[in-house]
Amino acid sequence: MSEAKTQPTQVSAADFIAAVEPVGKREDAELLDAIFRRVTGAEPVMWGSSIIGYGSYKTTYASGRDVHWMRAGFSPRKAKHSLYLMGGYCDELAGKKRDAQLEKLGKHSRGKSCLYINKLADIDLAVLEDMIAADWEAMRRIYPED
Repeated sequence: MSEAKTQPTQVSAADFIAAVEPVGKREDAELLDAIFRRVTGAEPVMWGSSIIGYGSYKTTYASGRDVHWMRAGFSPRKAKHSLYLMGGYCDELAGKKRDAQLEKLGKHSRGKSCLYINKLADIDLAVLEDMIAADWEAMRRIYPED
């Protein structure tokens, strides 16, 4: 089996965030980093060239593919921030709780395990923080610390 293309790097997350443009995206990224650090208690690690991850886990898919991935994270993309909240994807109970939280979050869109937010001013940050905490707890329950 081949390794995942996106792997942890030695690049500084702080340096990456400091270079994010435009300024509004950078300020949002700084705030997201502060929220993720506070909720998870983990230091950020760059995954690939543009994803900031917190914690990690390893699992093997039913296909036999071994996976090493972040427990939670985000990427300050040009169009929208991509938030990777794995707990709701990996755990049905956490997924149902997340669905209820999304109703209160504010303007967003989503993919299978990603939450897309244009700017943080569009959402309720307390709801987002609760979502991150619930997903983090689900990941700790499903995948005990490495």
